[in-house]
Amino acid sequence: MRSHLTRRHFLGLGALQTAAALGLTRIGLQAAHAAEPPPAAYAPAIVVGSGYGAAVAALRLGQAGVRTVVLEMGRLWNTPGPDGKVFPSTSAPDHRSMWFRTRTEAPLATFLWLDVVNRDITPYPGVLDRVHHGDMSVYVGRGVGGGSLVNGGMAPTPRRSYFQEVLPRVDADEMYGTYFPRARAMLGVNDIDPGWFESTEWYRFARISRRHAQNTGLKTAFVPNVYDFGYMQREAAGTAARSALAGEVIYGNNHGKKSVDKTYLAAALGTGNVTIETMQRVVGVRQDPAGGYVLTVHGSDVTGRVTEVRELGCRQLFLGAGSLGTTEILLRARERGTLPELSEQVGRGWGHNGNIMTARANHLWDTVGANQATMPALGIDDWDNAANPVFAEIAPLPMGIEHWISMYLAITKNPERGFFTYDAATDSARLNWRREQNTPSVEAAKCLFDRINRANFTIYRYDLFGDNKAFADTFTYHPLGGCVLGRATDDHGRAKGYRGLYVVDGSLVPGSLGVNPFVTITALAERNMARILAEDPR
Repeated sequence: MRSHLTRRHFLGLGALQTAAALGLTRIGLQAAHAAEPPPAAYAPAIVVGSGYGAAVAALRLGQAGVRTVVLEMGRLWNTPGPDGKVFPSTSAPDHRSMWFRTRTEAPLATFLWLDVVNRDITPYPGVLDRVHHGDMSVYVGRGVGGGSLVNGGMAPTPRRSYFQEVLPRVDADEMYGTYFPRARAMLGVNDIDPGWFESTEWYRFARISRRHAQNTGLKTAFVPNVYDFGYMQREAAGTAARSALAGEVIYGNNHGKKSVDKTYLAAALGTGNVTIETMQRVVGVRQDPAGGYVLTVHGSDVTGRVTEVRELGCRQLFLGAGSLGTTEILLRARERGTLPELSEQVGRGWGHNGNIMTARANHLWDTVGANQATMPALGIDDWDNAANPVFAEIAPLPMGIEHWISMYLAITKNPERGFFTYDAATDSARLNWRREQNTPSVEAAKCLFDRINRANFTIYRYDLFGDNKAFADTFTYHPLGGCVLGRATDDHGRAKGYRGLYVVDGSLVPGSLGVNPFVTITALAERNMARILAEDPR
């Protein structure tokens, strides 16, 4: 499906480019004509965050004529650095790679047990953050576009039967007939050309894993993506600047990828009703006695120093700061008494979508190729396995050398759930998740890949994740839950206990989806915004 490229969409893209060129932190159509606009003290609607759900809310509010301010704690990623690129590659990270770190924290800890993966860097508001919560850490994107900046772009729609199991109060006919197609079109979801996939050196790694899966009697399936596969073919032909074929992914893509700053947010800015303010962190929310809400907002510079503290009022507040961010904002407000009537369910129902990473060592004759595209296009689909359902993304490991490694990000069905509590000493939400809660996921992944190893006479790699582990189970790319739909909110994301307060992101999903979640988060936000705009006063 094609994304909707309208004149207003191009106006929004122009506003982003102009704001980047001028170094502005407040982005709107007016930025194309003037210097930094003054900060707002009031807006009819505020959207916190700029990832998938937040971007949907911003666009639909703007189209409805509602003046809207989007607050993003990261920066606008639209200005080239000294190397002429906006983002660094995975293999050569620099200060742009991570959020105020002195060293990168990639999923792989070592290679051949050597500390050659991560690099020392200068602290900076980089594009990727790894948020640590004891036994579990969570990867999140920082910047205008949120997680869409740093993910692998895999855009599957969940199996309908499992979607109905996870979100039984959501009309599946409506989602699969209207909102999933709408989300796919706006996100620019597309499919790889099967003929090119079969012939190109860049996906040899995936074809090798497919053959090993077939030897085991397992099914594989092509998975759509928001990376432009037509662009990728031009990269391979040498007629376009390389991105997916230049090792770019977890620290951003310079070309080819349709992150939401290029789709939903550009269209939102194009309405003329939406302004995006960057480097703005919401640290408090309270009710306004006159109606609506007052936010306490900290503005920061690139050193992390708070340079501005202000209050910003609104009539309607849409929280799209992700599973961690939205949950923390609401939990803090409930526990500090500024929004005391919030549901006791706020902070509950968190899960990591069953994420487990593993890798196998292939035979010398099963070369995976020194050249590997960073965008996954194929998965092993064993979700029909009643005992251990798994969907495993065949993941690239682009190192520029032949390494004979097949790597996977497995998504498993894990019934375990974590919960957040408010820590007054640090004024933050802390995730309660015990290592043993990963056991169902590790066992499911092990069951699948033990079968593959037996059928192909291969073994696991133990040198990649630290501590001689074959399974990496201490991080997730897919945080879900914390403000679950129908529990902490009503069936359309309205926070229980308060009028005009909404949740629009992955915190609505109770911990598991069975596939990469961003298309579902987007479609769910489309569904909820349609109902909110039709029914709620503005």
